[in-house]
Amino acid sequence: MTRISLRDFRSYESAELELGPGLTVVYGANGAGKTNLLEALYFGCTGRSFRTNDDRQLVRHGAKATRVVVSGSDDDGAHELAVGLEPGEGKRMTSDGAPVERLLDVAHRPLISVFSPDRLELIKGPAGLRRAHLDQFVAALWPARAATRREYLGVLAQRNALLGRVRAGRVGAEALAPWNLSLATSGIELAADRGNAVELIAEGFARQAEQLGLNGQARLEYRRRSEAATAEELAAEIAARLDTDLARGHTTHGPHRDDLVISRGGRSLRHYGSQGEQRLSLLALLLAERELLVQERRQPLLLLLDDVMSELDASRRSLLAAQLRRDGQSVVTATELEHVPGADDPAVTRIAVP
Repeated sequence: MTRISLRDFRSYESAELELGPGLTVVYGANGAGKTNLLEALYFGCTGRSFRTNDDRQLVRHGAKATRVVVSGSDDDGAHELAVGLEPGEGKRMTSDGAPVERLLDVAHRPLISVFSPDRLELIKGPAGLRRAHLDQFVAALWPARAATRREYLGVLAQRNALLGRVRAGRVGAEALAPWNLSLATSGIELAADRGNAVELIAEGFARQAEQLGLNGQARLEYRRRSEAATAEELAAEIAARLDTDLARGHTTHGPHRDDLVISRGGRSLRHYGSQGEQRLSLLALLLAERELLVQERRQPLLLLLDDVMSELDASRRSLLAAQLRRDGQSVVTATELEHVPGADDPAVTRIAVP
């Protein structure tokens, strides 16, 4: 990623920024718009925001539409991604000038990950957030396997709808049998992909956590509710819970109920971690994911870190900043340039936000 251009995005009427190949520090007072720039980068690379599901919030007050263009290059040459948004009219996304339905499917789209204070919910929030994050990581690691999750969720929605018809007495419970097997077939594949991804990243996560100073043995574990090894076994487990499913009106068993457990010293950080420990574990997770993605995909990953230094002590700031200067492309925000150790290095790009 080398350049971003935005128009009528959040607080910006217009802006153009050049990013460095390594660490870029965006600094300025609170409320200056630093987070908005990170959000624009994410929006330009993915077609969505990491802060809101309401796209109308992205358009500058008083403007009718917004547009973000990001530019970069790879072994095939220069590329450009663009996203235009007019509320009520949907998004218009292009790759090198050609319309696309999803930026996530564009081969030369840079992989991108983001840390922000709100993302601590990934550690301390409900399991659904961690499942979604893990599924996104699986899709980034093995793009072809993203279809497995879509298939599973599609079958799950149809089975839930059929449960409603069974509850209403319109069809018999036997109609669920083929859906049980179909759900189990994609469910076994989905759980296997998640488990394999966690296994690949677990060692890196523990190492990153230790390097960042998270005391105690940090661990990632994909916790499955099912012990089934085959689709037939999982289908039998699902069928055995029919009475519970009918009582609750939805499917209560399967990978959509699994969790990614993040722990330190054998204790879940969701329940027992301080905010500082949760913050470090989230950083360790994102850094470990970046390390593996670069190794497996041979593709650079852009890491966005918003307000990451404010709650770290001096030693941890130094550890993190050293890694960011060394490994790949990152953009970090800070209220003061001095909050990012090594920011005066000639290799670091500095952008002041007035």
